[in-house]
Amino acid sequence: MAQEQFSIQTVVIGAGVVGLAIARALARSGREVLVLEAGAAIGEGISSRNSEVIHAGIYYPERSLKARLCVEGRQQLYEYCASHKVAHRKCGKWIIASDAAQAERLVGIQAQAGRNGVSLALYEGAAMACQLPSIRATAGLWSSETGIVDSHGLMLALQGELEDAGGQIAFNSPVVSAESGPEGHVLKVGEAGDLLLKAREVINAAGLGAPALAGLWSGLPERARPKKWLARGVYFSFSGRHPFNTLIYPIPEPGGLGIHLTLDLAGQARFGPDVEWIDEESYRVDPQRVRGFADSIRRWWPSLDEARLQPAYAGIRPKLAGPDGGFADFRIDGPEDHGVGGLVNLFGIESPGLTSCLAIAGHVLTKLDN
Repeated sequence: MAQEQFSIQTVVIGAGVVGLAIARALARSGREVLVLEAGAAIGEGISSRNSEVIHAGIYYPERSLKARLCVEGRQQLYEYCASHKVAHRKCGKWIIASDAAQAERLVGIQAQAGRNGVSLALYEGAAMACQLPSIRATAGLWSSETGIVDSHGLMLALQGELEDAGGQIAFNSPVVSAESGPEGHVLKVGEAGDLLLKAREVINAAGLGAPALAGLWSGLPERARPKKWLARGVYFSFSGRHPFNTLIYPIPEPGGLGIHLTLDLAGQARFGPDVEWIDEESYRVDPQRVRGFADSIRRWWPSLDEARLQPAYAGIRPKLAGPDGGFADFRIDGPEDHGVGGLVNLFGIESPGLTSCLAIAGHVLTKLDN
């Protein structure tokens, strides 16, 4: 059977929250935009398996993309949610220290946040106990800018504006290979690659699949094909009432921010994620991990009733560095980085990707327009 061929100005690969934000911005700039999504609906990948936290921009190294885009994106996201009636709440969060050694680390976290333009208030001793009487903590940092958001509601709003601007989404449309040349880009679409789509601009926002797609991209230099690492994090929900109305984070651990308490907009508590380095994409939640969760949580909430922890879901972070690799920034490669005109690849868009989505979209537009 002959291959079908179509042409379009701009293609965004991936209809997660970042892909939708980018596609919306591109369509609103006057471009003809088509989003290709491998799944049957928006946000079926990373975007449906996170904490739904609006991050302040605390931990990331100064001048990194994560720091800059998180702070910019957080401000934009709060304004967007308010103006588009997307459910959200600026509930704040505590970063707590359970002993004197951890309390010393809070000073460094506070200083790092300050360099990123984020103000944190330090509480110690009796003042800390007064703030969180049910928690075992010698000191804590209060972040008033942290919040939670209905991530699916956000994606629906972005989809609506994309379509209002003339953009379209094609579901069940995986990109199986790609080639770039002087005439633009050619994508093979569909499980059998039976559709050829020619585009002047392509944005690879395929989340976990972005590095693999880059690996199959003819015309892309080897330096533009990063290795990916997968870090799975499991969440356990807490059934019944609890004494918390804000988020509570322990001191960060390698690969993540530690098993923390988050809330949904209905007030239900969940704990997670932990960090487990894996070789293959799998969302299995091992109920036996509850014991490690309980031990970790009891360090700061001694009265936890372990029987009320229930397996919830797992998410996977698309890392660009392994367990011993240290900090890895967002990688947003444009033509000036890899030499291929009209192509932007997004790699390692883990947390704070949700918070940063609108700022990432603006950054991608700058990459294309320069």
